[in-house]
Amino acid sequence: MIKSKLTLKQLEAFAFVVDTGTFRAAASALGTTQPNISARIAALESALGTSLLIRDAGSVRLTSKGETLLAMARNVLWAGEAMIQEAGRQDLIDERLRLGVTELVACTWLQTFLRLLKDAYPQLRIQLEVTLSSTIEARMNEGQIDLALQTGPFKNTGYASHPLGHEPYCWVASPHIAAQVGTAPPVSALFAHTILTHAKHTQAGHALHKLAKDRGFSQDRIVHSSALSACVPMVLESLGVALLPQRLVAHEIKASNLCRIQSDWLPDPLSFYARYPKNRAPLFVGKAAMLAAEAMQTTHDQQTA
Repeated sequence: MIKSKLTLKQLEAFAFVVDTGTFRAAASALGTTQPNISARIAALESALGTSLLIRDAGSVRLTSKGETLLAMARNVLWAGEAMIQEAGRQDLIDERLRLGVTELVACTWLQTFLRLLKDAYPQLRIQLEVTLSSTIEARMNEGQIDLALQTGPFKNTGYASHPLGHEPYCWVASPHIAAQVGTAPPVSALFAHTILTHAKHTQAGHALHKLAKDRGFSQDRIVHSSALSACVPMVLESLGVALLPQRLVAHEIKASNLCRIQSDWLPDPLSFYARYPKNRAPLFVGKAAMLAAEAMQTTHDQQTA
């Protein structure tokens, strides 16, 4: 029997060191210390009688034998998790999910998603990072994020990517500004005012600047905010018209605090995806991606009911 020689913690440490690139990062991801990770790897190498990793100037790389055994280690970890899932004992999955989400998700349907996740995996600990989609992708490339709820397009197409749905944009303004521009002005009339929107390098930011360039509008009228939610109080205070995701301002429109403006131009809707590295992620990450789709749809149905 191998039970006294190999442990799941050793195999987990091995996989995480490879995925994150360093012993320190693996320790952080697993919520333990670097000496503990080093001890687990050393015990695993001793039990197997072979070297798995080459330590080099603070980084690590696999030996040829390590490359072969890494795939086997992942299969063992997945099999153990599948056994727990099949027995209906998701409460035994006492793990950490490093979740990266965009600000729009955080402002709209994140709470619904977290509730579904807690129901499915009551012992799961969430480490949340709210940032730009490009930053989330970079963090996942570094092995520091397990699941990303973000918008496309993406540079790295090697991840599992589940479509979650679309978020259309809309033009809004305070009643004071709306009275000046009218209910259905051409987009050229909106550029007589300050245009409030989110970050310049976002999908809508690029489309808005291209529109201004193509039609000869002043790009100086466009004011970006790295915090999407900060645009809402700005437009409420009549600091300009705003181009924002419709769901973000739905409550303010319903309360008549903001007026929706039907102009003749809108950027393409935001496309949201749940993305994760399928070749190394625990099985519960894939299940969480499916719950994200349910959460987004549930919240949409509630808002449109």
